[in-house]
Amino acid sequence: MDLISTSIKDLFIVQPKVFEDARGYFFESYNESVFKLKDIHENFVQDNQSLSQTGVLRGMHFQAPPFAQGKLVRVIKGAVLDVALDIRKNSPTYGKHVDIVLDERNKTMLWIPAGFAHGFLTLEPDTIFSYKCTNVYNKASEDCILWNDPYLNINWDVKNPTLSEKDMQGKLFKDFISPFN
Repeated sequence: MDLISTSIKDLFIVQPKVFEDARGYFFESYNESVFKLKDIHENFVQDNQSLSQTGVLRGMHFQAPPFAQGKLVRVIKGAVLDVALDIRKNSPTYGKHVDIVLDERNKTMLWIPAGFAHGFLTLEPDTIFSYKCTNVYNKASEDCILWNDPYLNINWDVKNPTLSEKDMQGKLFKDFISPFN
């Protein structure tokens, strides 16, 4: 497994070594010692999974401290456009994002530390998405930045995604006060 730096500090693309043969495939989806080599010392305490149809957009979500979550995300079945937005106010990349296609074929994952908002757009029917989280879900700590805020300039390449009520009412970035340093 390789952790590949992105244009944003502390955000890593995780590329597993996949072993395929006539039976199928095998890969390591997490290895603590590899993460420690990049100075990531997190304990995962909750795993989540979602099923979404093509055109569902979930994001841009995060949990505020003390329930902030780091997430190791991947697609089990299907494909997504995955987006991580830096909301650490003292970061030189505050307000910048990285996007990447994660799918069942490339088996690529993304490590998203606390201090990022996260979202994804499903690109295929019956997409199963997995989140390995460093903190438990806490409804009172959750928040959402508007997925299509023009300031963020995220190219979702979709006109009318299927959204939750929460995602339709996300905050504009200019009105957002980050709880992360």
